[in-house]
Amino acid sequence: MKPGDTQPTFDQDFWEQLWSKTLREHADKVGRRPPNAQLMAEAADLAPGRALDAGCGHGAETLWLAAHGWQVTAVDFSAAALAHGRSMAEAAGVAERIDWVESDLASWTAEPGHYDLVVCLYVHAAGSVAEMVEQMANGVAPGGTLFLVGHRPIDPSTGAATAAANQVQVSVAAALAALDSQLWELVVAEERPRAVAGTGVDAVIRARRRNLSERGKTPPITE
Repeated sequence: MKPGDTQPTFDQDFWEQLWSKTLREHADKVGRRPPNAQLMAEAADLAPGRALDAGCGHGAETLWLAAHGWQVTAVDFSAAALAHGRSMAEAAGVAERIDWVESDLASWTAEPGHYDLVVCLYVHAAGSVAEMVEQMANGVAPGGTLFLVGHRPIDPSTGAATAAANQVQVSVAAALAALDSQLWELVVAEERPRAVAGTGVDAVIRARRRNLSERGKTPPITE
């Protein structure tokens, strides 16, 4: 950030303006963006069911899930991003598998225990990260999967600030602290290099909500 610049607020107005400008100027480029590679790798072995894409943006992951048999609820507070996602879903022939919801995750609440998969990628937490993790986890059904990814603010290989330096995104430590090991089986909790060299690392968390019969049988989650 240059001297005199103001720090972005990352609120609804900020993202709406950013998405509107990006889609107005580069809609074709946005439409060609691939779904998140971490999600594709980790969700490939999951049986399709009900999925929540929380903070879905322009919908690349939503469309990928729908194309792989999931019934998806896609939530974002950018009307421009959702309109783009709807258009792409129609073109891809998966519109009937997606329910687009324009709402702010800070106030929107998922139906408890409703989803077989809850995905939340690169979302800036308006409150604490722990509260966001708990909010997302609450929507996962027994036996279901919680999948979170956050861009870390510092590149560990260089010590330089990344594009997420001013945001509050999920970290491995915050997710571990928020997920009760009696309720959750940790499958993945690590930092992984991002696809574009020089952009730092992502925190990747995949956890499965234990069924009632499995609870109380494992030691606490540790880093």
